[in-house]
Amino acid sequence: MEELGLGLVSLLRIAWIAATVPILVAWLPFPGLGWFCRILLGFARRGKIFQPNTKLTVPQRFFSHFYVVAVFWTTILLAAVWYYAIKMLPSLIEQNLFSTITSHLTGGSHAFSLHKSLSMREHVSNVWLSVFLLLLMEVQVLRRFYETIYVFNYSPSARMHIFGYLAGLFFYTAAPLSLCCTFAPEVFEFVKNLVAEFIVKGKDRMSRPEFNMWMFVTPFLRLRWYAWIGAVIFFWGWVHQYRCHEILGSLREKTEKLEEYVIPYGDWFEYVSSPHYSAEIVIYGGLLVASGGADLSLWLLFAFVVANLAFAATETQRWYLHKFDDYPSNRYAIFPFVY
Repeated sequence: MEELGLGLVSLLRIAWIAATVPILVAWLPFPGLGWFCRILLGFARRGKIFQPNTKLTVPQRFFSHFYVVAVFWTTILLAAVWYYAIKMLPSLIEQNLFSTITSHLTGGSHAFSLHKSLSMREHVSNVWLSVFLLLLMEVQVLRRFYETIYVFNYSPSARMHIFGYLAGLFFYTAAPLSLCCTFAPEVFEFVKNLVAEFIVKGKDRMSRPEFNMWMFVTPFLRLRWYAWIGAVIFFWGWVHQYRCHEILGSLREKTEKLEEYVIPYGDWFEYVSSPHYSAEIVIYGGLLVASGGADLSLWLLFAFVVANLAFAATETQRWYLHKFDDYPSNRYAIFPFVY
């Protein structure tokens, strides 16, 4: 099980590196890499900045597919990890306590028992922290799903490259998994055993844990300070992204034709051309802070988010400047007063 866990973690880390490195290479100021940058931009462009010259495209309204997958997958992970935390962790703690007492009575190593006890507490804390991170992710993907239905009004002609579509599906599968990848295999094993028990025993003979409100509340109250600081950062970006998406969604109401575009104003649009991307970086930065920053997988996820969105924002900025002669010259691409 431990080998499987390390394999999953390594696979995710390799995937994030493999997704990030091409973007960084495309940014290198070498003349010989121009062709590579153009290919990558062809995959990344969508909507107003995408002029398709290939049949390998899908409607931009297929963005909703990302969030259908994200809501479904994140909900499954959240339910599995949360139920595992409630049902299994108390028994593991009891087993560890029994083992510690037995070790003392039989003259075992006190230092070893103490180390094992601390390791178990750390494991329990990390599991509940992952539940917390998945809850934040659930809040994010549910809002994005809502926006694709009720906020955005995609142009019928708006398209995106099929590779960009597949990359989006990959992201919303791998990102939630990265929040709990360290012990995901043992959770999957727990769920598999639970299903097998249900098949053998049936619903009426299944053991049922006793639920009460404190079982859901108390573990979160024990989270460390950085989890709550990260949550504040997360919701700061979350609120501003929603406001910026509302502004973008309302632009269709200000034009007579669906193919016309106007300059957006308000909220973080006063500082950057792609504030919804800036907010996305803040959101994932909040998740990174909330995690405590101890897991390399989340650092690599965050690096991909920054590289991918900064790359897309650069092209969006270029499009705005080319499209509008009166575009505000004081707006940066994605990072206020920096870039």
